Amino acid sequence: MIRRARPDDAEPLLRIQRSAAVSAFAHIFPQDEYPFPDDAVRAAWERVLADPEKIEAYVAEQDGVAVGSVSIGGGFLRTLYVVPEKQRSGVGSALHDHALKRLRAHGATEAKLWTLEDNDVARRFYERRGWALNGETRVVEFPPYPLDVGYSRPISG
Repeated sequence: MIRRARPDDAEPLLRIQRSAAVSAFAHIFPQDEYPFPDDAVRAAWERVLADPEKIEAYVAEQDGVAVGSVSIGGGFLRTLYVVPEKQRSGVGSALHDHALKRLRAHGATEAKLWTLEDNDVARRFYERRGWALNGETRVVEFPPYPLDVGYSRPISG
């Protein structure tokens, strides 16, 4: 089940993101050198949940437990996280498709996203779903300041 995130979902969203990120990005952000920024991420989710008109956030639940999340806003698939034990189970695909449906409902004809350049698993996930590099890059705000690469894909009505 995918539901709209509620104002009190900052902690579950933080837990999902921390679990997924620490596992997926260990080669980029080793925890002994760059611990997960709980306070900054919690504050970011609190801001998102306080202004649901700007960014929509959704939670995937299985048996009442939050196992994944996705957020959209401004034509972007902004975040997509699935806890490691539920990856490759269809949760990520369902969240991805839900995000595109919501972007389409907002009138977007193209979607964009950022992902870490060295996040090969995510890059393959998106490329299998029609995303293509768009030539954009940016430096991530957290040390060691890795590079994000931009992807785009058309959204048909």
